Amino acid sequence: MSKLDELIAKLCPDGVEYKALGDLLKDNNAHRPVAKADYKQTGEFPIIDQSQAYVAGYSDRFSAVPTLYPCIIFGDHTRVVKYADKPFAQGDSGTKVFVSINGNAEIKYLYYAFVNLQIPSRGYNRHWTIVSKMKIPVPPLPIQREIVRILDTFTELTAELTAELTAELTAELTARKKQYDYYGKSLFNFDERKGMAVDWLQLSQIAEIGTGTSNTNEELEIGEYPFFVRSQEVRRKNTFEYDETAIITSGDGVGVGKIFHYIEGKYALHQRAYRIHITDKKVLPKYYFYYMRNSFLSYIKKNAVNSSVTSIRRPMLDKFPVPVPPLSEQRRIVSILDRFDALCNDLTSGLPAEIEARRKQYEYYRDKLLTFKEKSA
Repeated sequence: MSKLDELIAKLCPDGVEYKALGDLLKDNNAHRPVAKADYKQTGEFPIIDQSQAYVAGYSDRFSAVPTLYPCIIFGDHTRVVKYADKPFAQGDSGTKVFVSINGNAEIKYLYYAFVNLQIPSRGYNRHWTIVSKMKIPVPPLPIQREIVRILDTFTELTAELTAELTAELTAELTARKKQYDYYGKSLFNFDERKGMAVDWLQLSQIAEIGTGTSNTNEELEIGEYPFFVRSQEVRRKNTFEYDETAIITSGDGVGVGKIFHYIEGKYALHQRAYRIHITDKKVLPKYYFYYMRNSFLSYIKKNAVNSSVTSIRRPMLDKFPVPVPPLSEQRRIVSILDRFDALCNDLTSGLPAEIEARRKQYEYYRDKLLTFKEKSA
């Protein structure tokens, strides 16, 4: 029998009382929260607000009161729950700060019970009106402290494992990238491959080039078609502009020369992103995609509008020189680089999957620890 089981058998064999959170927590908000416009990148006090990030910014102004911590921070708009035991500055409107009403409940226990609640969405704000009425089990203090100890340990171990997995993945991906760069340079270095017939053509000779008509504000959270903008992230829309095989690249912004997408089928396109649709039957679209990803950045650095490579002009794309070896060699290059891509994707997707599995395991364990038989009235 575990220590927790022994405590439950000794202190509450007949069950525990359930109480509404509003009867256990009291509002202890700062009088002057830090406005979003005043968030800084550095400062004496971390700003904690209702955003997903634990620290949203910094402030030199301490907006808390001495009895503020340890405390629970709740996003009335976002339903995000956080815990703080050190001085901080309270962030924007919608951020609520709570402390325990009396000594009958450990604030860290209340935090874990709060996080464990399934809070229904009611739109953009005022979720506390729902949460304040939701009930949680309130076992005797020794049991609360033991649950906190267990969950703190589990949280620490999960964080350590995530850090280790991230470090391993980063090292592995770095090694694979070096291999990829080496193979890319050697596979496309046709000058050193004697005896192979290679035609050098300008991109405008082998492809149809154009831009989209969509704006970023047209994206949907859930949409039927991929929507390519000027970032590596693929967004969604319910309408499409093209139905084809194409290579997509950013026309301006920080991703110029570094962002490339390969698409087969229907898609929408931002008005400052370029689509390249290969029309020459002697060129495999996937081959060109890999060649562009390998060689385009160095090309535009020499031909960009300014030295910081902030934008691409259409003539630069038109004149981009493309080596066209026999189709058999193009297929071989695509096969090799497809395998590298698959390996890197497997590695990249493996970490989130492992972390998600740990998160679900943690949530299951937390739910079990916070489930008690309710004491009869």
